[in-house]
Amino acid sequence: MTSAALRARLRWEIAIVLALSFGASAVYAIVSIVERLTRETALSQQTATINRPLSDRPVFDLISQLLSFAFGLAPVALVVYLLWSSTRPHLSRLGLGRPLDAGRAWWGREAGGGVLLAAAIGIPGIAFYLFAKAIGINTTVVPTALDAAWWTVPVLVLQALRAALGEELIVVAYLFERLKRLGVGPWATIVISALLRGSYHLYQGFGGFIGNVIMGVVFGWVYQRWGRALPLVVAHWALDIASFAGYPLAVALWPALFSAPAG
Repeated sequence: MTSAALRARLRWEIAIVLALSFGASAVYAIVSIVERLTRETALSQQTATINRPLSDRPVFDLISQLLSFAFGLAPVALVVYLLWSSTRPHLSRLGLGRPLDAGRAWWGREAGGGVLLAAAIGIPGIAFYLFAKAIGINTTVVPTALDAAWWTVPVLVLQALRAALGEELIVVAYLFERLKRLGVGPWATIVISALLRGSYHLYQGFGGFIGNVIMGVVFGWVYQRWGRALPLVVAHWALDIASFAGYPLAVALWPALFSAPAG
């Protein structure tokens, strides 16, 4: 295969992978923000719900949520298949697996780095969300509309894992590897990845777009610097667990704090 043919094949591959995952999400998000801006209600007075019930019957809602989790990982499986290496570590091109020169505790160090990265992103992120909401460029984000069934928190943790694996392995690890093969420079790759990350969060408003672009630049720089995806996955998973499952978990553990006062 000639160099030109290989480059064309890679471009088509990237287009197909994104069409099956976050490229499609970006298109829907752009349509969503246009629809929101054309409403009579101000953007700051609108809500964006992330995790919704998939059935009005609890048993079938649970089944549907688990199916959503499983099938939602199909694009991740696709990029794993595309970037699988025949030699160990098999997932090295996705920044996963034990590095050849690492000790036994490598995963603990990377996971710990992910937790620190989550704190560095999450605390300013909350402040920025409140600022964006106050100046009217963002909706009120509702992390979940799921009822507090016994399985609510575990399902939300799984959905957070799906989002973390999908975004970090496709939007960062896969895209970085493929754009590098196409000759795109490091900072251009970081910007492309960050803009893609921001675009599929536009359904939340412009605050969600800006905040996720900033997060994308930070995550992209971290990946470009160390080439490891596990810290990004752990950081993203921790952030989404806090936002997805934090509220229903708090209601389940301390119901008195969230119940209406007696009249």
